[in-house]
Amino acid sequence: MAAKIWQEHVWQRQTVADLTERYQKSEKTIRQILDTARTREPVAVTPQAVVGIFDATKLGLDLLLVARAPELGLNLGWAWIESETKDNYARLKLGIETRGFTLLAVVLDGRTGIPRVFVGIPIQICQFHQLQVVRRKLTLRPETSAGQTLLSLTFTLTKTTETIFTHELENWFARHEEFLKQRTYTEGTKRWRYTHTRVRSAYLSLKRNLPFLFTYQKYPELNIPNTTNSLDGFWSRLKNLLAAHRGKSRERVRKIVQEILRKQTA
Repeated sequence: MAAKIWQEHVWQRQTVADLTERYQKSEKTIRQILDTARTREPVAVTPQAVVGIFDATKLGLDLLLVARAPELGLNLGWAWIESETKDNYARLKLGIETRGFTLLAVVLDGRTGIPRVFVGIPIQICQFHQLQVVRRKLTLRPETSAGQTLLSLTFTLTKTTETIFTHELENWFARHEEFLKQRTYTEGTKRWRYTHTRVRSAYLSLKRNLPFLFTYQKYPELNIPNTTNSLDGFWSRLKNLLAAHRGKSRERVRKIVQEILRKQTA
């Protein structure tokens, strides 16, 4: 019965109150059952060569880092972390490889510095995340012509090739180089800042990530996704299941997350 109660709590989103009524037990008893219930074992999968998607999401006070194999529909590993550092990504990568999996390629969200963890492995930066970064910097209604044309160019990411996009980005820069160099000085001082910081930042983000935005086109045999959608979908399902458990202790929430993860973790 304990296992059944735990499964209903996690997968059927039954609250303590629901379970108390259904099983005619006290809240204290139900809570004890939930606190002592064992989480499932990870899915047994033969170690193999895979493409991995690495990304993190915020769950309450915690940050969860997960690596997922989209073709298997399974998570390769996960970790609770304090922040998205290179060391945390490296530890998760090492844990996956130690278990015998080989990373043929990885898909990342574009966070600065993380690609260095995967030197020697083809890296794809999520095109959707790149578009989001540019949209946040420029908004959907840029005030300047340079911002408007850069946003329009970014919207072509998923429908173009590296050669064409690189050519268009270089042409954009040639037309707006002087615009990007414009400075605004603090009155009465020699201190200054770039006038068009948002447009400049959006351009530099595209330029920095350009070597990784079209990797999927270079290795068609690997079936590398051009986005982190597989993991984004998992985040949505995870948060949907957790929505019924708002107000639970941090320890209980982590245990529920572990149960959900293990059902789809190799």
